[in-house]
Amino acid sequence: MSDVNKTIQKWHASFRKGTDFDSWGQLVEAIDEYQILARQLQKEVQSTNSSDFTEEQKKTLGKIATCLEMRSGSLQCTQSKEEFKLEELKKLETIIQNILTYNKEFPFDVQPVPLRKILAPGEEENLELEEEEDAAAGAGSTEAFPPRAPGTLLPRLPSEPGMSLLTIKIEKIGLKDAGQCIDPYMTISVKDMNGVDLNPVQDTPVATRKEDTYIHFSVDVEIQRHVEKLPKGAAIFFEFKHYKPKKRFTSTKCFAFMEMDEIKPGPIVIELYKKPTDFKRKKLQLLTKKQLYLHLHQTLHKDS
Repeated sequence: MSDVNKTIQKWHASFRKGTDFDSWGQLVEAIDEYQILARQLQKEVQSTNSSDFTEEQKKTLGKIATCLEMRSGSLQCTQSKEEFKLEELKKLETIIQNILTYNKEFPFDVQPVPLRKILAPGEEENLELEEEEDAAAGAGSTEAFPPRAPGTLLPRLPSEPGMSLLTIKIEKIGLKDAGQCIDPYMTISVKDMNGVDLNPVQDTPVATRKEDTYIHFSVDVEIQRHVEKLPKGAAIFFEFKHYKPKKRFTSTKCFAFMEMDEIKPGPIVIELYKKPTDFKRKKLQLLTKKQLYLHLHQTLHKDS
């Protein structure tokens, strides 16, 4: 079986898993599955070096990703007027399975999520000189660009007896050029010691308040695994990203992380490191000697 067919098979299995969870009422698991699959499809749509799919097929994959996001949104917000039903989503199963030969009209009037180019850690190094060099140019740019997809923050998991859940409030980040960052947001991931994802990756909404050397987020992130189930050596990563109009892509500016022994209720201030994000935590370089950090507040919820 060719690689592309294996990929399609994997997507189809993930789609089935999500719709099964959805029909059984396991909504948290369904949302996870939908969001992971939507992200994989969007990655494929954005991939410039992949010739496995035509532009038309990529457009269809992008629309499927939009529908997955919409269904996921409907499950998270029961008051949503724009409800996207499970029956509707299920109509997309044959399209995923037959993406290489599908040539009919897409069944729903949706558009692919307008994602800017998001580069893998390290990829952007080749495209950039110093961060400083376009800070001034970026600040005054009036070029129109599409709005970013809204934050993909997930609801808190159901509690389990004797288990703890962690909410991390991202309060603010200190950066010397905070005022010049365009559309700043954070990507939060939980990785094992080899840098492998343990949970779905979450993005905060874009931060709108900046003052002096701070960008304020004031947003709660629910860690999608009970603390007791996190393996030894795991860490929670926070990647600070912003848009560069001159280069037309979203770039990681710096990152921070929290290890398991730092999980305790109350405020915590953690150091910022230079990109690219080093999920294995082997070659860490502090971003600055200045007293600028990521400010968080942790809350543990224990079901006794």
